[in-house]
Order: sequence, then C-alpha cells, then structure tokens
Amino acid sequence: METITVNDLMVPLEEYATVSEDATLFEAVSALEKSQEDLDRTRYKYLHRAILVYDKNNKIVGKISQLDVLRALEPKYEQMVDTGRLSHVGFSPQFLKSMLERYSLFSKPLMDICRKAVKVRVKDFMYTPTEGEYIEENTSLDAAIHQLVMGARQSLLVTREEDIVGILRLTDVFGEVFQLMKSSEL
Repeated sequence: METITVNDLMVPLEEYATVSEDATLFEAVSALEKSQEDLDRTRYKYLHRAILVYDKNNKIVGKISQLDVLRALEPKYEQMVDTGRLSHVGFSPQFLKSMLERYSLFSKPLMDICRKAVKVRVKDFMYTPTEGEYIEENTSLDAAIHQLVMGARQSLLVTREEDIVGILRLTDVFGEVFQLMKSSEL
C-alpha cells in the first residue's frame, strides 16, 4: 500500500478562505461563507471552518476559527484568562453563569454586539499559529495524526520549504482514517 502524505489530504491555500490582517470581522466571515459556497463537494466532504490571515507581504500570519469569531463579539474575553488553554477543562453551569455576570459578558443585545463587531479588524483578534501547528507537505499521514492528537489541533498549516501551501484539517484526516477502516473490514 502506498504511503499517504499530508499533500494527499491538504486543502491547497488557493481553495481556502483567506483575508488580509487589515480586513474586518465581517469581511472574514464573508470570505468563509464564499469559500464554503465555492467548495468542490466532490473532493471535500466537509465545509471549511476557519479563515487564514495574510499580511501585506502575502504571507500567512494567522488563523481565525469559528470560535475566534464568537470570542471577537465580546472584547471582555481579553480581560479573562487564556480561554484557549481552558478548552478541555469542564466548568459547571453555575460557574459559567457566574462568569457571565461577573464580567458583564453579552450585557447588550446580541444584534447590537454583532453590529459593532463587524467593524473589528482581524489583526485585533486573530490567532497566531505556534511552531507545533506547521507540518511539511511530504510528511506521512501517521506522523500528521500524531501531531494533531498531541497538539489537540483542529488543523495544521502545510508548508513547502518556507511557504504555507495549504491546510490539513482534522476532519479530512478523520474521513481518510474512516475510509481505511471501512476498507479493512471488506
């Protein structure tokens, strides 16, 4: 059997939602919506769930997930602890409610918050990937799985030398593993 590589499963950069770091939240969400509409559903079973951010030199410098967009609606989240690091910690409903009250989160109607948030600049809330979120395009799928699992990542940025050429999504890796499992049952 032929070795499956990251390149076999990645979504090429030109097929993914991207925006400038100077774009607004609304422009970013619109780019995500457009990329989902344009997605080749014969090749990709799952919709994109993130937006890649490039700088004035057209280099990818950040990423925005759906969760990042929701965080951007309420600037007070910045005053709190690093919510990304707490993602695997379970909180009681009472504790979550007390945080809403203590920090006065979402104290205005959601429509008002959204109206204001559409003007927020991407660079003010984008996530800057760390060293463990990059993977070379010729890396084997099993090594990529290890990196996704150990880093608890939803995606990895795929590189060719110094350039980012695509994104490897957990959902595509899962789909490939599922297909391999199905074929081994036959």
